[in-house]
Amino acid sequence: MRRLILALPFALLPLAIAQAADEHDHDPQHASLAPHEHGIGRLNAALDGQTLELEFDSPAMNLLGFEHVASTAQDKAKVAAVRAQLEKPLALFGLPSKAGCTVASQELNSPLFGDKPDVDDDHDEDAKDADGHEHHHDHSEIHAHYQLTCATPGVLEHLDLANLFNTFPATQKIQVQLIGPSGQQGVEVTAKAAALKF
Repeated sequence: MRRLILALPFALLPLAIAQAADEHDHDPQHASLAPHEHGIGRLNAALDGQTLELEFDSPAMNLLGFEHVASTAQDKAKVAAVRAQLEKPLALFGLPSKAGCTVASQELNSPLFGDKPDVDDDHDEDAKDADGHEHHHDHSEIHAHYQLTCATPGVLEHLDLANLFNTFPATQKIQVQLIGPSGQQGVEVTAKAAALKF
């Protein structure tokens, strides 16, 4: 299963390149295949037998309302609350209870969670002005990877992201790549149309 989820980005590479070519407002110096755009999250989902893997990536702005390292008590509390919400994937990703899904493993990563930052330290130095005040130009992401075991995967007919949108209302749409029994599909979901079929 791990090979399947790791192969997904390579299978979708032509689609990502075409999408990146259509982006008119990206900075060529920082261009990537997965542009950081506030309001937009990305979800890769793969169902193989009884295993459902979900990889959710989002700009921190969508989930926290900021992208800087928390320094105030209020910001630290917000980071802790968001992390706690992300640690409950069964509450975020609406799966039929008849499927009997349980969390086998999960991993959350973000520089804002105290993980090693994705950015170059030299870039942070350049972000200080003459008075030593920092100007944060970096874009922080939050990455969540979940592996679920479902006792009755045959009843997994849909995945409902309504709770994800309700929990994180700054998320306007989620670009989903899904591999399931009926094949591979790429869809974009919004709060008004938050369910997708496997």
